[in-house]
Amino acid sequence: MSAGETWRALYGHFRPHRWIVALGALCALAGAAAGLAQPLAAKTLVDRLGSDASIAGVLVALTALVLIGTAIDAVGAYILDRTSESVVLSARRSLIGRLLRLRLTEVEKTQPGDLMSRVTSDTTLLKAVTTRSVVAAVTGSITFVATIALMAFMDPVLLGVTLAVIVLIGGAVALVMPQISKAAEKSQEAVGEISTVLERAFGAFRTIKASGAEDRETAVVYRAAETAWRYGVRSSKWEAVAHTSIGLAVQVSFLAVLGVGGARVASGEIPVSTLVAFLLYLFYLTEPISSLVGAATEYQVGAAAISRIVQAERLETEDPGPAAGTVPGPVGRAATVEFQDVRFAYREDLPPVHHGVTFSVPGAGMTAFVGPSGAGKTTVFGLIERFYEADGGRVLVDGRDVREWSLAELRASIGYVEQDAPVLAGTLRENLVFAAPDVSDEDIREVLVRSRLDRLVDRLPDGLDTVVGHRGSKLSGGERQRVAVARAVVGEPALLLADEPTGNLDSASGAAVLALLRRLHGAGTTVVVITHDRGLAAELDRRVELRDGRVVTDTGVCGGGWEPGVTGRAVSGSPV
Repeated sequence: MSAGETWRALYGHFRPHRWIVALGALCALAGAAAGLAQPLAAKTLVDRLGSDASIAGVLVALTALVLIGTAIDAVGAYILDRTSESVVLSARRSLIGRLLRLRLTEVEKTQPGDLMSRVTSDTTLLKAVTTRSVVAAVTGSITFVATIALMAFMDPVLLGVTLAVIVLIGGAVALVMPQISKAAEKSQEAVGEISTVLERAFGAFRTIKASGAEDRETAVVYRAAETAWRYGVRSSKWEAVAHTSIGLAVQVSFLAVLGVGGARVASGEIPVSTLVAFLLYLFYLTEPISSLVGAATEYQVGAAAISRIVQAERLETEDPGPAAGTVPGPVGRAATVEFQDVRFAYREDLPPVHHGVTFSVPGAGMTAFVGPSGAGKTTVFGLIERFYEADGGRVLVDGRDVREWSLAELRASIGYVEQDAPVLAGTLRENLVFAAPDVSDEDIREVLVRSRLDRLVDRLPDGLDTVVGHRGSKLSGGERQRVAVARAVVGEPALLLADEPTGNLDSASGAAVLALLRRLHGAGTTVVVITHDRGLAAELDRRVELRDGRVVTDTGVCGGGWEPGVTGRAVSGSPV
């Protein structure tokens, strides 16, 4: 990102809080003003000591300046820190809202762990760059100019000596700032890689253990961590160079001013009180210079973070449209599904998955999609749900193109059972009502009985409120499968898409799921099932067979394998 784009992005996060930040800046300026007055009070104190005048009033004023300046600085620091946390919260809310609305195609080409690190790690770096560094840059600049003006008022010659040293060392500091930015960006990318590797490991934890791959996976995480460490150290090295240069500039300036100023005092050109006040201002100059260098350093680090955040914000998202129930729904009971010459490929560089797929599913009866793995059956469901958009042809639900309906309304009318039957971390109840949060306890209990989950619930320590673990790790594979089916049907959707609903079940549980599907169909739901189970396919009313991305019609009984029939349009009522 260019510097202009970075500043516009930073201002977008800063803008809603600009007035509170302005209040914090005023506090910082007031504290700086109190600090600037202290050398003047010290000069007056030295002058009075030399003339035997009373110093009580000056001491009281100097003490008051110190206490007031400290109190104001504390208030300003609290305001800015609180506001910085609010900036991080707003950024995380915005980013999370976008990430959960990403198109599936965007998610599939991005590492989940890297996206998570942008929400957790990168947004944290906004804390400093959008509040403290902005205020530090403003107040540091004003305080620096004010201090220089007061030093010029006291002795222009000593000021010239001071500025010569500061400009010389400041030029060297400016050269290291790009190095800090590069190292910070690489460090954040490495942190994202750690999240990616860990997410992969925990997602296949049992496979890792069964394969005896703990050491190999540990080595992979170690390499990612060492990469983050290496770039972090590199960034710290350049930051240390920048910050220590401040002390070097002040110390060299002090020695130069002490030598030149001492000579001017000895010659009677300036009084000793002026030299004392000037040296106090010189040391006070450390704070605004430190603020400016710190702001520049934090900007370099923050710019790397904001670049990664903006990259995530630019990923394409879905428009859910009006919420379910606010407009007439696209589907009613006994919904129909129709594909008209649909062509689709996941990416331009990949071969097509569908080559002019055409079929029709009427509202009556239950339909099985069959065929070998890789034929494009699951892709059919993805196109109906609009996880993907067809490259050509039309996908219709109840006679209307799915692109004419809002995503919220369309998906609220569809129950979906994924092939791997994911179960979310949380309680069993939360999983069951995930797609229908307003469903009654009576409906939940009925679905539990019909899916043979009632006995499981009865023996769990907390019943429906039992925590099922990460990805349902406390449940068996068959139990997770039945939970996924129950979750999809508990709201009695108008259309049910079930991908291998009996894949991990024994015969008794599979029969229970089939009975549940029949009851759902009897209540008016169109049931469409993908299956390799010949027994299940034989129990359904019709079949659409896909092979090599094309539809073939088989009017035979599902007992001797999937033999291709005639290529073309699938007959809606062709028996299994």
